[in-house]
Amino acid sequence: MSADALAIAIVGSRRPSAYGLHVAEHLAFDLAARGVTIISGLARGIDTAAHRGALAAEGRTIAVLGCGIDVVYPPENARLMRQIEGQGAILSQFAPGTPPLAYNFPTRNRTLAGLALGVVVVEAGERSGALVTAGYAGDLGREVFAIPGRITAEESRGTNALLRDGAILVRNWADVVQELPDMWRCAVRAPQRVGNESGPPGIESEEGRVLALLRPDEPIHIEALITGAELPPARAAAALVCLELGGWARQLEGQRWVAATVHGQGRSPSGDR
Repeated sequence: MSADALAIAIVGSRRPSAYGLHVAEHLAFDLAARGVTIISGLARGIDTAAHRGALAAEGRTIAVLGCGIDVVYPPENARLMRQIEGQGAILSQFAPGTPPLAYNFPTRNRTLAGLALGVVVVEAGERSGALVTAGYAGDLGREVFAIPGRITAEESRGTNALLRDGAILVRNWADVVQELPDMWRCAVRAPQRVGNESGPPGIESEEGRVLALLRPDEPIHIEALITGAELPPARAAAALVCLELGGWARQLEGQRWVAATVHGQGRSPSGDR
């Protein structure tokens, strides 16, 4: 685990907004590209986005489970779990076969906080387990960071409360790194160019026409994409599948789509670093 001593945890809501997913994935990518191990809990939502961002940067990421190490939870993250095994670690303090019972997660959250130099909460409601993790981080002497959100958004009430109570406001990776102790700040390296840097589909293609309509933080329903791209439904759906396989788009609940913040395994995000 010594290689993972320079580590930051990124946690948050299981039902985040598109903005929250965008921020979590982008922040994880930027930190992992600079040699920071990303720790999270493999849960739906923000945790999943954080792991994906680290993997896309070809960095290391650790998943701390609230169940036995042989139990895949949530089940849709089975492939992500295998990717983390190959590019980081899966950890559990529970016996094999232990189901993901509710009372396991506070214990898991304390372990997660203890493994990191600091905890970043991206989005959290007032009763979110991510706030429990932030509380443990404070108790253990770790830094507590929070991403600001809209004051009217339920998923931002917890993070905004953390900021009110003294958490460190995070706008980008530099806000996290500058708060680390000197020995760890000096260990952060310059980002490396990774993977295939091929560009997005051209606007003349059907995939390019659909991609031009997508935004990373504004979900668009498939019907609006069909209309905007002026494509038959079957061809628009095929274009979306191609974009998703290429890492340029991501589907959310309710047949809504966003542009992927980090496109493709091992590729840089669409924004500046």
